Amino acid sequence: MEELPEISELSFRHFGFDQSIQDGLDSIGFETPTPIQEKIIPLIMQGRDVIGCAQTGTGKTAAYLLPVLHRVITNPVKGINTMIIAPTRELALQIAQQLEGFSYFMNISSLAIYGGTDGIEWEQQKRALTQGVDIVVATPGKLISFLNMDIVPVSNLQHLILDEADRMLDMGFFDDIMRIISYLPENRSTLLFSATMPPRIRELSKLILKHPEEVNIAISKPAQGILQVAYLVYEKQKTPLLASLIRGRDLPSILVFSSTKSKVKSIAKELKAEGFEVSDIHSDLEQSEREKVLLKFRNRQLQMLVATDVLSRGIDVENISVVINYDVPHDAEDYVHRVGRTARAEQTGIAITFISEDEQYQFSRIEKLIDTVIRKQMPPPELGPGPEYNPKPGQSRPGRRQGNGKNRGKKGAR
Repeated sequence: MEELPEISELSFRHFGFDQSIQDGLDSIGFETPTPIQEKIIPLIMQGRDVIGCAQTGTGKTAAYLLPVLHRVITNPVKGINTMIIAPTRELALQIAQQLEGFSYFMNISSLAIYGGTDGIEWEQQKRALTQGVDIVVATPGKLISFLNMDIVPVSNLQHLILDEADRMLDMGFFDDIMRIISYLPENRSTLLFSATMPPRIRELSKLILKHPEEVNIAISKPAQGILQVAYLVYEKQKTPLLASLIRGRDLPSILVFSSTKSKVKSIAKELKAEGFEVSDIHSDLEQSEREKVLLKFRNRQLQMLVATDVLSRGIDVENISVVINYDVPHDAEDYVHRVGRTARAEQTGIAITFISEDEQYQFSRIEKLIDTVIRKQMPPPELGPGPEYNPKPGQSRPGRRQGNGKNRGKKGAR
């Protein structure tokens, strides 16, 4: 495993991309690769299997899209050339949008496949797959539904890319991934990208990759530009504290994470009643509704978004002012992804976490993971004192399942 330098001195011209790719990079102002791009792009250009381990915001999507586009242009095949699998609709859509931007000057076809679409769009996707596209971006379940119909031309597939592989396993997609792979030719390049490298990812990589090169950069630690603060609160103090922290302040873009869909809806409802410009986003919404909400948030027509962890990876919104963890993430790794929504691309940002009595041990695990003691403080005097910080093993939220957690993270849980 190799640690990368913090600053790259290369330009994208160093990689020898096809001129149409370079034209696209020039048009959007991409000049210097990030460290993970500098290391991974040559490996993919050589056709190697790769494990890329990097936190959000390091440029990993471009790290695999650019060399894959080069190989699609220089080595065209009949049928699908590249298949990209992502855990959520939001991430699949984000990848598809970046792909469209990079391939603007190229004669390359692509298709995004994800759930939540209507029958007309399903027929359009089916027709496009049957006719053949160069690159497919898909969520696992939706892709399997098409593979089962035996209409997807994958016999000449050159690249399989698993993005946010750790999240896919957390969501219970291991069997789906293996089923998808059973349809694909063995003679292909496989690229696995993950923000963390737990044992299950190691096991998966041994099953599906051949002599992979591994590149690791800054995993499991928030970006340096994030100011991290925590408040010690009782559960009933959380919403009043949230309102007091943002009222009257110049914070044009606020992202709030909560643990469940029901709490997300409740928080948004209470904040609307307080006069805030806020919306909630979760898996109960139709895809078109979710996209409308995200578009309003990106365009600063909406100050605050309250979300479940479905958005902790995959949302691509620039200049988020502050991320607020209304609940402490159940998994320590999720904290990194949540707070990584701010301070992207070397910017600065603020991450605030509310810690109730029952969440203190969970938060202590986060501090251990990121090797950082986060400053903790009490709520404002008008809200009353919060609990003392005394994390103990065995603490958990009321109503949460104790034990080994085997039922956590299955599909549909969020």
